[in-house]
Formats: sequence, C-alpha cells, structure tokens
Amino acid sequence: MKNKKSTIIYSLSIEDAQTVADQEIGRELNAKEIQIIQDMVAEKIDWYEALAETIHQVVKFDEAIEE
Repeated sequence: MKNKKSTIIYSLSIEDAQTVADQEIGRELNAKEIQIIQDMVAEKIDWYEALAETIHQVVKFDEAIEE
C-alpha cells in the first residue's frame, strides 16, 4: 500500500491544460508550449496558502476531527 504521506492531494494534467487552452485560445498547446507552462504554472500556485486556508476552514484551533 502506498504511504499515505506521499498521496497526491491535487494535481493538474496535460488534459486540464489542453481544455483551458482550447477554451481560452481556441486550440490545443503544442509540446513546447506544454513544457513551458509546466514549469511556470507551479510557480504561480500558492500551495502553502491554499492548504493553510483550507485547513483553517476545516479544523478549529481547539478541536480535532475524529477519524
């Protein structure tokens, strides 16, 4: 069984990128464009803030959610 700590919480696929490209620019991206956005999109996502905000929405400071 896969280690729970290494389980992916959220990910974006090339299919996701192609869907957005088709809707935004009316065509799919080529291989070079995909490589470029792969590197850039990770820098644009504030993953720490997204996780911190969500954790605070779910967990109260003085409470623990039972499993």
